[in-house]
Amino acid sequence: STAWPLAIGGVPDLPSFAQRSGEVLTQGRLGGLFMPYEGLIAETVLINGHEGDQIDAYLARPLGAGPIGSVVLIHHMPGWDAASKEMARKLAYNGFATISPNLHFREGKGSPTENSTSIREAGGMPDVRTMGDVAASMDYLRSLPYVNGKVGLIGFCSGGRQTYLGACTLDNVNAAVDCWGGGVTKGNDELTPAMPKWPIDFTDGLDCPLLGLFGEEDGRPSPADVAETEAELKRLNKNYEF
Repeated sequence: STAWPLAIGGVPDLPSFAQRSGEVLTQGRLGGLFMPYEGLIAETVLINGHEGDQIDAYLARPLGAGPIGSVVLIHHMPGWDAASKEMARKLAYNGFATISPNLHFREGKGSPTENSTSIREAGGMPDVRTMGDVAASMDYLRSLPYVNGKVGLIGFCSGGRQTYLGACTLDNVNAAVDCWGGGVTKGNDELTPAMPKWPIDFTDGLDCPLLGLFGEEDGRPSPADVAETEAELKRLNKNYEF
């Protein structure tokens, strides 16, 4: 789409959703490289998350002095797993310093699956805590000498919901990509003490480009859920593409 110029140059081996993600993140002027950079470094780091809690995060970046744009990758409900870390490395390969905070760290179980089960049984991750961890991840990225100060958000499934919420409620988000995030609207869900409001109710606060990627046959979010979100974005004249 000409509305989303591919300033990172186009990468033939990227799946379409990752390529489109690169487009919107770059439209937010994050400053990705114009072609893939072969040298990478990836490691687990410690950051001070919500209320100063020290949590794990996975940081991947292209080698070189920069400056480069950056991304907070919000993992899905199955947890801080190999798939999330692989996507962080893919974004780094395409020029973005990427951090994925372990949002289930406090559960303290032996595996991502066990942590995820514990979170589900508790009614989901508390939105306040999650937004605190995401904001802390943004601050961490902006503290790095090779980052240009621009930070985008990308999230998958439940992480898509949290990306939408973060883009609407956190300060200084430069771009956002919601990948099939359910629970942005009511749909068939119910509010919980951990997640007390629908992210769609915060749409007025969105002030960055938003890309939404959804499946036409998905049940969560359903096409009707996506249409409801799009109607609100249109009503408020927001910069988005679904």
